[in-house]
Amino acid sequence: MTQMSNLKKVSNPYIPKLTTIQEIVSENKPVNDLKTFKLVFNNPDDFKEFDYIPGQFAELSYFGAGECPIGIASSPTEEGYLLFTVKRVGVVTTALHNSKEGTAIGIRGPFGNGWPIEDLIGHNVVIIGGGFAFSTLRSLTKYILAKRELFKKLIVIYGARNPNELCYKQDLAEWEKLDDLELHLTIDRPVDGWTKKVGFVPAITKEVAPDSTDAFAIVCGPPIMIKFTIPVLTELGFADERILLSLENRMKCGIGKCGHCCVGEKYVCIDGPVFTQAQLRSLPKEY
Repeated sequence: MTQMSNLKKVSNPYIPKLTTIQEIVSENKPVNDLKTFKLVFNNPDDFKEFDYIPGQFAELSYFGAGECPIGIASSPTEEGYLLFTVKRVGVVTTALHNSKEGTAIGIRGPFGNGWPIEDLIGHNVVIIGGGFAFSTLRSLTKYILAKRELFKKLIVIYGARNPNELCYKQDLAEWEKLDDLELHLTIDRPVDGWTKKVGFVPAITKEVAPDSTDAFAIVCGPPIMIKFTIPVLTELGFADERILLSLENRMKCGIGKCGHCCVGEKYVCIDGPVFTQAQLRSLPKEY
């Protein structure tokens, strides 16, 4: 036996695991630039090793095009597959959008810190999201609903430009029927046939006025939405330590090596993407 054979085999974090696209769902027909991909691992044991929590992300690689970081939209309580909602914006995402069911996709992860589930247990949870950034919020909502007895009141405020841009329409329809989830859906401007709320997410949050008592606010959405939602939550009495946000941008390698997502002393890919508002106040003003 050689000396090399006695060395412990170390997993290379840059090598992706193989998955197959099992299903593709268009979230915004007929525009069709927002799709959710259901992936299954080619090796079932790889799924067992993919131990993730809501709020984390993974690097999806389309062979020949590259890779990109995407938030995990499925919940760990949904066993056997992973969901990723992808906006068509560049080379890799376009390649993904042009792929078909049965296509092989590489995946690295899970990465990041995710939503602090243990801190949320036993408290009220207010989830606030906008557009396709609702993906990791779907993950958290599904997780809480699957373990409903561990949490107190659950409020979800979700907005998009128009009804067609609201993701996970089947989930939303099911959530509206639940007695233990308070769901508020809104669109930016009036549309014929729309009977729910109209207005931007910050304004609707102020209108709904969720009670900050014993509550955490979880926010993920476009930067402009977050910018104007934070003051509303502060006005409602949410402490900075209980306002949680996800910075799902700037990532590249996913493991804190390339420095692409470095902000001050923090790396978004490993110290985040979830931060409290208190933590963000200490970062450079670019955030």
